Amino acid sequence: MLHKARKSNTIFRPHFKTHQSAAIGSWFKEYGIDKITVSSIEMATYFYQNGWNDITIAFPVNPFEVPAINKLSGDIKLNILFSDLGAFQLLAPEIKNETGFFIEIDNGYHRSGLDPSSPDIEKLLILAQKNRNLVFKGFLSHEGNTYSAASTKQVKAIHSQAKDNMLALKSYHITDYPDIIISMGDTPACSIVENFENIDEVRPGNFIFYDLMQLGIHSCKNEQIS
Repeated sequence: MLHKARKSNTIFRPHFKTHQSAAIGSWFKEYGIDKITVSSIEMATYFYQNGWNDITIAFPVNPFEVPAINKLSGDIKLNILFSDLGAFQLLAPEIKNETGFFIEIDNGYHRSGLDPSSPDIEKLLILAQKNRNLVFKGFLSHEGNTYSAASTKQVKAIHSQAKDNMLALKSYHITDYPDIIISMGDTPACSIVENFENIDEVRPGNFIFYDLMQLGIHSCKNEQIS
């Protein structure tokens, strides 16, 4: 997975939600990985305490977590995730330190995030300009629907459509935000696709263990299951 990312000049930011272990996290450090993904501020704090200082929380910001976010963002490079305009309006003014943020895009999983064509994306970015502590990092998505795909072909189709959506968003906004990236991540697609061409960052997590479900869609081999 790391070789594929490096070959495509793609940032490899593995998701640590699957293992939530400092010991397993140290395996990644041995391969030169210094950026990670987590799913909560508690998990981010845990891994910060174990030597990680470039962390993306790939889960929509919880209002009750803002004080902890402000505390942690003073010590590390922290990226957070906004999934709707209402949450941004409520929480953005409370961010006190320089903090990166991604806008979550819903490419068909329908768990959270904005539709790629939603006018709320532009509204959110206009509001973000009022808080200098918030740094727009780009667009993030999780194609969790690949986990229920019936075949390798279906996984590739889901990934291809999502990638097209993300690239279109980046292309539209790149003039105003030249440093933005697109961040994608699900183990089935990351395992199956031949390369990560034009994807700036990938965030697979389950690949560290794999499972029988992924064996069924051929994203791994039997001997790769922990």
